[in-house]
Amino acid sequence: MAEKIIMLAQQRHATPAIPAHAENPTGLLGDQLGRPLRDLRISVTDRCNFRCVYCMPKAIFNSDYQYLPHKALLSFEEISRLARIFVAHGVEKIRLTGGEPLLRKDIEKLIAMLAQLKTASGQPLDLTLTTNASLLARKAQALKDAGLQRVTVSLDALDNQTFRRMNDVDFDVRDVLQGLEQAHKVGLGPIKVNMVVKAGMNDQEILPMARYFRHSPFILRFIEYMDVGASNGWKMDEVLPSAQVVERIHAEFPLQALDANYSGETATRWRYADGGGEVGMISSVTQAFCGDCTRARLSTEGQLYTCLFASSGHDLRALLRGGQSDSAISGALAQLWRVRADRYSELRTAQTALPQAERRKVEMSYIGG
Repeated sequence: MAEKIIMLAQQRHATPAIPAHAENPTGLLGDQLGRPLRDLRISVTDRCNFRCVYCMPKAIFNSDYQYLPHKALLSFEEISRLARIFVAHGVEKIRLTGGEPLLRKDIEKLIAMLAQLKTASGQPLDLTLTTNASLLARKAQALKDAGLQRVTVSLDALDNQTFRRMNDVDFDVRDVLQGLEQAHKVGLGPIKVNMVVKAGMNDQEILPMARYFRHSPFILRFIEYMDVGASNGWKMDEVLPSAQVVERIHAEFPLQALDANYSGETATRWRYADGGGEVGMISSVTQAFCGDCTRARLSTEGQLYTCLFASSGHDLRALLRGGQSDSAISGALAQLWRVRADRYSELRTAQTALPQAERRKVEMSYIGG
């Protein structure tokens, strides 16, 4: 943690080339591994009111940290324009992320704009948002009214002392639970609850979380602690493999494996044998799912990343503000996706042998999870 961290948000990015010949999008883009473009995750802010130890540790993201100026952020109109181009190339699901996306002023206006888009087959988009739920109770109804379909809530412990240690700003777990209940009440569902498991810090909360969310309308998912970015001091011995999480839960509540809902789903699914609901495991470290990854990520300042663990992005904002047409931007995007060959998680063993200073990857707080 004492190493100097250079945030990728402060680095220069390459401006994508515009193809010589225009092409009409077909919704059938494929990358070098045959993976289609189906999911777009859009970060709307690099700011967060939590300082979670695995994402925005206080030692780095302190009062001296320089966030992006507002003029650098994509406007809602720019985000919607890019989203429309992505959808024409096959995107069916858009997830808004951050930082904490509910900190972006008037986020409901952006949601209303995105809710008007239709997929290449003419269907409504799957429009969702990931949040720490600190503002969810007061915003849930407005989000639903704007056209948001569902939310995913980050919650790393039920024990208040552990939860406060994880978020590092003394935020009370009861407020998150209130946000969950209000989101369910207004119909933002099905709601998923994501718990990042860091061995030795909050893994004792696995069974309490399982007990609490059994027989509830919420789907609990456990996420292996990942080496996103370079600021969280990630170590492999702090990763609790999902297989061990399954073992712990199965010992008390027998589990049965379920099929994936769709190709490219990040979580493996399990159901309680007694009908108590469902849990999921997101195992990027020990069970890589690069082979069917269909996700692109757009940073809050308009940088396109084709992998969560990327070290550089592609500057779509430069195309937007440089006067390029939708057709030109569409062609540039198609070229970028066709050459995509990312599979970091499958190659992680070699990468993690490098010194941390050489493992420079985009920060999760900048690009979203």
